[in-house]
Amino acid sequence: MHLSGQNMKFDWQYQETEGCVLRNFLRHHGLSRSQLAKIKFAGGTILVNGQEAYTNAKLVQNDLVTIYLAPEVAVEHVIPVKGDLRVVYEDDHFLVVDKPAFVASLPAPQHPSNTMANYVKQYLIDEHAESQVVHVVTRLDRDTSGLMMFTKHGFAHSLVDKQLQSKELQKTYVAIASGDMREDMPNHAWIDRPIKRSEDFYMRRVVAPGGKRSLTEYWQAAHGDNATLVKLQLLTGRTHQIRVHFKSIGHPLIGDNLYGEADDLLPRQALHCRQLQFYHPFEEKIITVKSPLPADFRAVLKARHLAYDENTL
Repeated sequence: MHLSGQNMKFDWQYQETEGCVLRNFLRHHGLSRSQLAKIKFAGGTILVNGQEAYTNAKLVQNDLVTIYLAPEVAVEHVIPVKGDLRVVYEDDHFLVVDKPAFVASLPAPQHPSNTMANYVKQYLIDEHAESQVVHVVTRLDRDTSGLMMFTKHGFAHSLVDKQLQSKELQKTYVAIASGDMREDMPNHAWIDRPIKRSEDFYMRRVVAPGGKRSLTEYWQAAHGDNATLVKLQLLTGRTHQIRVHFKSIGHPLIGDNLYGEADDLLPRQALHCRQLQFYHPFEEKIITVKSPLPADFRAVLKARHLAYDENTL
């Protein structure tokens, strides 16, 4: 596979001895019916050995298949805004950034402009990216810090979104839970409890019958003064899932004033997206990206005497 950053061009060589229909070959490489239709009708091109081809063409060994993606149209309501964007991984396809706490992931009526999506839009403009459409793969609550993934074109977005659904894309969090979990919880376990919207407040979620199945895996990593440092992986992606699950087991996250109690040292929930791991479909390798623990999180660890080895988190 080859990508030309100027033209959003992908090349593959068909290497099998048996023939293959071009449409099936492209679907094998992750192009959906809608993407193929967009290439055909919205300004893209499909070539075989440099000649335009229909998707029902028959490939033979060593044929060179080239696609030019259709130009992407940016959504006007995402306003480009210059922000402090900390890029931790970037290539022609993917952009992973480190989101600080108190910044929303996406625009909404209460925060229409100063969000990570706005900052990424401006960054793509400044970098003269081929596509300036903001493709969000993973998002975080406003008060949660850590890694967010974006893609630079819709093809990459569709491929990595499949990994998100299949859990091949793994998000690892660290959190500080209230209380000593050794007293009543296993060192390593899965919290499997359904989550639904609360009837008394639209922003709050609760564990309750009739909710959607929600599964969180955790490991206790350190213990201190009425607090436990935990490492977590989400096996489903419900709103506020970690926060709701830990409240349900009697150990709400420190600083979480929606599900627990406010903390003088930390005016937000002690939750940080520490690591992202995904399969790079174009380079055919596993990519692992880590984010350092932020200063406010480390301050709570110190104050609660939580001794930990950062290399194990």
